[in-house]
Amino acid sequence: MKFKKLKLFTTQLSSELKFYTETLGFELLSSDAASFTVKIGWSELTFEKSETAYTYHYCFLIPANHLQTALEWMEKRTEVIDIENGRKTQNFESWNADSFYFYDASGNIAEFIVRYDLKNDDQTTFDNSKVLGINEMGMPTNNVRKVNQQLERELNTEFWKGDIDRFGTNGSQEGILLLPNYEVKDIWFPTDLKIKPNPFEAVIQHGTKTSRLSYKNEELNITPFSL
Repeated sequence: MKFKKLKLFTTQLSSELKFYTETLGFELLSSDAASFTVKIGWSELTFEKSETAYTYHYCFLIPANHLQTALEWMEKRTEVIDIENGRKTQNFESWNADSFYFYDASGNIAEFIVRYDLKNDDQTTFDNSKVLGINEMGMPTNNVRKVNQQLERELNTEFWKGDIDRFGTNGSQEGILLLPNYEVKDIWFPTDLKIKPNPFEAVIQHGTKTSRLSYKNEELNITPFSL
């Protein structure tokens, strides 16, 4: 499963534009008064202007051998979140992954992750062109089981790992929807950012099937999409 497109909503459109095109240096594909889109690996990330402030957690995949070089690259551009006593990276043993976190211009928590099972090492110097794509998107719900069943039925994806009642995941290591039950798990690690079921849109490719996913007011709508 791959995120081909992801749309988030922000009250800080101009700040996000500056963050993604100037601070991090990603290619700008389009921009107007209401939205902008940048290219990040196989994905397109769009921010659309909103009168309501929302908070999200999302994540980018990088080559498995570039955790430290990506961390050094990021620290030259923005602050990386201190997880504990100066430690900036987090190991997820059951996922065979490591990651680090940072805030975007809207205060969303973003993440760079390496997934060793993908065996996608890159031997060249790390820069923003080595970011492979959007890897995770948080989709909070108060019924993980119900949302996961809809994803399995309509996207033909599978429950990956986690707890079907507290914090599950759906997808594959190239692209995962995070499904925390916000009534049980209330903050995004490693911050005090409250987990909320905020609206977003995505285009997801899974096998030969491409679908548009819209999540709003905790209602999940999945329809066919042509790239």
